[in-house]
Amino acid sequence: MSSTFRIPQADLSTLVGRALSAYARRTYGAVPDFAYVLLHHGPLTRALLGFERRVAKLSACDPHLKTYAVMASAATIGCTWCLDFGYFMAHTDGLDEDKARQVPVWRQSSVFTDLERDVMAYAEAMSRTPLEVTDEMVTSLHERLGSAALVELTQLIAVENMRSRANSAMGLSSQGFADSCDLAPLAQ
Repeated sequence: MSSTFRIPQADLSTLVGRALSAYARRTYGAVPDFAYVLLHHGPLTRALLGFERRVAKLSACDPHLKTYAVMASAATIGCTWCLDFGYFMAHTDGLDEDKARQVPVWRQSSVFTDLERDVMAYAEAMSRTPLEVTDEMVTSLHERLGSAALVELTQLIAVENMRSRANSAMGLSSQGFADSCDLAPLAQ
């Protein structure tokens, strides 16, 4: 599947474009499609990338739980680009790949713990419109994760909602990141 850019691709020959391209190729092996759209607005691109770098450093919540939540959110919204990149990052970060592949079908899978299931249910509930989060969900996760981890998890799911909705609105779809590490998703 390839992206159908709804906004014409930006020229990556600018100073920021060249720097971003070089970094992306070193880090991910390719330039993410969203860069071709975001670079139409350099200040916004720099702001978002700075924000993403800071968010990536947060550590109050277990990184595996955060990955499952992000992927469940992307699957709920239907962002194939985010799922594709999520599989690639799961591979890169050393997560259990067989488990990561099952996030979109987690309800039918037996590989997840009760906590992981509750985190993915929470991510789905946050990613629906209207919001389907219940007091019981929050109370249960708060008791098991604590305040800082729950706040971090909640904000990360909100960030993934922003990413997934923006990428989907811009016409971006699976770019083949998961293919580069032979991690084929079970479902989109």
